[in-house]
Amino acid sequence: GSGKTMLAQRIPTIMPEMSPDEQLELTRIYSVAGRLKRGDALVMRRPFRNPHHSISPAAMLGGGREPMPGEVTLASKGVLFLDELTEFKPALLESMRQPLEDRCIRILRLSHEYIYPADFMLAAAMNPCKCGYYPDRNRCSCSEQDIRRYLGRISEPVWDRFDLNVQVQPVACPGASSAKQGADDEYSSTNMRRQVCMAREAQLKRFSSSKIKFNAQMSPAQVGRFCRLGEKEERLMRQVYDRMKISVRGYHKILKAARTIADLDGEENISVRHLSEAVSYRNYGYR
Repeated sequence: GSGKTMLAQRIPTIMPEMSPDEQLELTRIYSVAGRLKRGDALVMRRPFRNPHHSISPAAMLGGGREPMPGEVTLASKGVLFLDELTEFKPALLESMRQPLEDRCIRILRLSHEYIYPADFMLAAAMNPCKCGYYPDRNRCSCSEQDIRRYLGRISEPVWDRFDLNVQVQPVACPGASSAKQGADDEYSSTNMRRQVCMAREAQLKRFSSSKIKFNAQMSPAQVGRFCRLGEKEERLMRQVYDRMKISVRGYHKILKAARTIADLDGEENISVRHLSEAVSYRNYGYR
């Protein structure tokens, strides 16, 4: 009841409009899947897919007797939201690791190989324990072993695929106030979308001579080129790498996130402040 699902549903509202090429690609996907609505020449809006945790591997990844695109493909250019993440079968989550890296899904059927795009943003939500009240011990009755077992349904490699991990705090008693209204206006979808578009323009300019468009698509070599750090920043990242025992993938994700935070601030160089915020998003809740 703290608004996790509502926040995920709002993600498409702050994303930039799709380019003509993106619209054509998404329209082809929905046409092949037989999901193009009658009378629609193009798919104009970014998709938001929210499958139930009982979904089958074929429905999620694609396949079937006559191979068809799954949710990872139908969510291309948009958002795939997994609510109650710990309720999804571990094997299904593990099978999504490769599509998240390759941005495509390969399905083998006898002598045929089907390749579908899977260029989506993955968002997920989960509770900190089975009852949902941890760490409030006045209401949570789960044992430490129960909590570890519950959170352990998500493997470290799956956690490592998430760029941002945020704890959503309980909602205070609803009430309208002038201060609250001002905060709501500041973080409205309109204002946030304006910031996102500004950061996107900076990235398009940065990668104008490359095959990629956005920070998230950077290769390790490009991270080294476009995420240069000063002496203080290098020292901080060495400490983070040693103390948090993060993987190389996690290290690069921190730098990419910090680069994006700097873009949102309109700053050319990554500072300690940007890195510190990016590091805070590697927090895996109460684990």
